[in-house]
Amino acid sequence: MKMENKQKINCTVESCIYNNPDNECCNLKSIIVTPKTNTHTGTPDESKCSSYESE
Repeated sequence: MKMENKQKINCTVESCIYNNPDNECCNLKSIIVTPKTNTHTGTPDESKCSSYESE
C-alpha cells in the first residue's frame, strides 16, 4: 500500500469562513502561520493562523 504525503489541516474555529464543521477541517489547501508581535515563548500560542477570515 502506497502512503500518501498529504497533510490535513484541522480546524475547530467556528467563526472562520474556511472551517468545515462537519469534519473539523480547514477547507484551504494551505494556510499562512505568522508569529504574534513580541512573542517568543516557544509555545504554540506564539503563532496564529493569518489565513483566518470571519464568516
